[in-house]
Amino acid sequence: MNYKAYLVFDKTKSSLKIKSLLDKKIQITSLKKSNLIIVLGGDGFMLQALKKFFSFGKPFYGINSGHYGFLMNKFSNKNFIKNLKYSNNIRIHPLQMTVKTKYNQIKKAIAINEVSILRQSKQASSINIEANKKNIIKKLISDGVLVSTPAGSTAYNLSAHGPILNLDSNKLALTPISAFRPRRWKGTIISDKSTVTIKNLDPNKRPISAVADNFEVRNAKNIIIKVNKKISFNLLYDKNNSLHKKIKIEQTRKETNNK
Repeated sequence: MNYKAYLVFDKTKSSLKIKSLLDKKIQITSLKKSNLIIVLGGDGFMLQALKKFFSFGKPFYGINSGHYGFLMNKFSNKNFIKNLKYSNNIRIHPLQMTVKTKYNQIKKAIAINEVSILRQSKQASSINIEANKKNIIKKLISDGVLVSTPAGSTAYNLSAHGPILNLDSNKLALTPISAFRPRRWKGTIISDKSTVTIKNLDPNKRPISAVADNFEVRNAKNIIIKVNKKISFNLLYDKNNSLHKKIKIEQTRKETNNK
């Protein structure tokens, strides 16, 4: 394949160094003429790029120049073209978040990793959670709750002690953040066909914010979350470092730590 890449990069030293190497290895062109989008940065930068450019329908190949880089590939100057040629394509769908604020404003955003509902003040949040109009939990007093995709299940969800989901599980993780009442509720796994509705039971005394990855809506009153199958992201991963493999490694680590 004759690769024509559109390059998106942050301004760190490591990204600029990789960029200078890529200029000599691959044809860099405009977004319109490209058949591939290469993203240099960390996971956060990759999430921004995916949301900004997904509508062009082109595959994304991420190269890590940040810290962990779960969504990214490791750069090999020697094997870059080979890795790209034999990379595997993973298609993922984001969550669609629709928020109604206490001022009756409607805000929408998509999330690739998770939608987090977080307390906005020193007061713990008090929320009701439903899935397909059936009560999951009538009243949760906590720092918040999150709904995670399989791709995002090793991010904030894992830090909140949520389950790691296989990419092909067709599931979502519903995970509490520092649950106070009921204290022993550890969350649940639901179908990715579910529509999750979260209601703030006390919006004046206990304000909450709703965050789709890194997009925040404050003073949320009602939040509806569901998978948007109309939007898909095509991610390319090196054959020996696929997203499936990364998730399996994290599952193994979690199982080992729990023993």
